[in-house]
Amino acid sequence: MARVSALYVYPIKACRGIRLSEWAVAARGFEADRRWMIVDMAGNFVTQREMSELSQVETSLLGDSLRISTPGFSPLELPRSYDSGTSRTVQVWRDQVVTAAHPEGSAWFSQFLRAPHELVYMPDAELRHVNPEAARAGDIVSFADGYPFLLISEASLTDLNSRLAEPITMDRFRPNIVVTDTAPFAEDEYNRVRLGEISFRGVKRCERCVVTNVDPLTGERGREPLRTLASYRLEDQKIWFGMNLIHEGTGVLRVGDAVQA
Repeated sequence: MARVSALYVYPIKACRGIRLSEWAVAARGFEADRRWMIVDMAGNFVTQREMSELSQVETSLLGDSLRISTPGFSPLELPRSYDSGTSRTVQVWRDQVVTAAHPEGSAWFSQFLRAPHELVYMPDAELRHVNPEAARAGDIVSFADGYPFLLISEASLTDLNSRLAEPITMDRFRPNIVVTDTAPFAEDEYNRVRLGEISFRGVKRCERCVVTNVDPLTGERGREPLRTLASYRLEDQKIWFGMNLIHEGTGVLRVGDAVQA
């Protein structure tokens, strides 16, 4: 039987994630996932698409605190949740979101990115709705690109690596959930899937962008894996890898949980 083999949460959109053995599923997705985000001074969200060096920012959760660090900069501790900062309306894709700006975090990222930026948090009261074309009334999401969860199978990565001159690791694709003991690209057919005790709807395959070409260890940008993926995963002029999910309940996901599709 297929099982969950890895779980990841990304406290700050575009920064490094944290691998976990179990984690809580809340209303927006994984608890603490992408509740923080970096924006430029016009309020537009910033990711590795524009700033590949964000791949070098480590995150770690320490109780009620979030620690960020990178070589050459003093680490900074942020609150895990935050709603007392200056109100700031920001843009993430088509959505305008009212956030709380964190002054110390904003100064840290401004120094790191060598230009003025702000670090903002999505308060509990702010509800960003999932694209209604693929969602149901009441489905909400954090600062993730569009959907609460991204699932990828180990077999899909193995298939890709068999075609690459140099293999890559799963963190290139920034999934929340990794599953094992499936056929390659089995997740393409996950219209509905149960992971442990939680049911999910597979609403859309994941369209991949240039972020996958950023080496997460160095921050350097190359041509792979998008070039190779385009040779066999191109459809409708888009490159697909992974499945976006919306959860139908809350609870706890654990490595080892059964996958029932």
